[in-house]
Amino acid sequence: MRFGTLATGSGASVVAVSEDGKKYCEVKHLVPGFSGDMTAFIASAPSIQSSAISPDAWKPLADARLLAPIPAPRRNVFCVGKNYHEHAKEFSQSGFDTSAAKGETAPEFPVVFTKAPSTVVADGDAVLSFSDITTQLDYEAELAVVIGKAGRGIKKADALKHVWGYTIVNDVTARDLQQKHRQWFLGKSMDTFCPMGPWIVTADEVDSTNLGVRCWINDELRQDANTRDLIFDIPTIIETISAGMALQPGDVIATGTPAGVGIGFKPPKFLKPGDVMKISIDKIGTLTNRVE
Repeated sequence: MRFGTLATGSGASVVAVSEDGKKYCEVKHLVPGFSGDMTAFIASAPSIQSSAISPDAWKPLADARLLAPIPAPRRNVFCVGKNYHEHAKEFSQSGFDTSAAKGETAPEFPVVFTKAPSTVVADGDAVLSFSDITTQLDYEAELAVVIGKAGRGIKKADALKHVWGYTIVNDVTARDLQQKHRQWFLGKSMDTFCPMGPWIVTADEVDSTNLGVRCWINDELRQDANTRDLIFDIPTIIETISAGMALQPGDVIATGTPAGVGIGFKPPKFLKPGDVMKISIDKIGTLTNRVE
């Protein structure tokens, strides 16, 4: 099933979203006594089948607005860098990678960094250009994992048991700040730099090992790959991050971006105000945001 967070007059409400993405039903009507946010909903591990929802309970989504599925993450968004072979190669050759060992084209171990919770915005929200701070704004289409079951020291064989669902993340990056500061946090964590959504699709409906990942900038197809091409698969990523740190329900892990980002072109194709970024991932949906 699909679940999202709906903006309401009094705040936000967790909703089930129809398979065609056109209708919603508030889960408080399906889970007696529930009044929490998406993180609380995930942690409660409710069992809801779309077939059990009365046809009369669905309302048109066109009359409402979805927030990011987890609009206020309780922890930083975990991210994995250089996790597609062709992107690792283009990044290495771009001159922007100050973190790599000399001559490295693919990392030996997962490269993990984080984005601050304040980076998260919804499908349709603006991404700020911060043109007074950066002149090298870039996009990164990514499949994101949403953790459902807490755990530390999770082994690869058990990792997918801890996954509640999947969503889309755009790992927006100020390349000049990423290069200048060497550590990637500042260049990745400016406000609005993590569009997420439009909803979460539960893990039982997604084969995360075989998903097409595509990104268009102003209708120009820039990224077109498949999660088959990941250097480090999702179980490896979960095992790596959880080795000494307990993952919690609602944690989000962006799994890396394929080749075709702005710095991969010669000359680079950086974003500018007015540009529209559209990311689609098979079985999940489409995330669209405009640069302002």
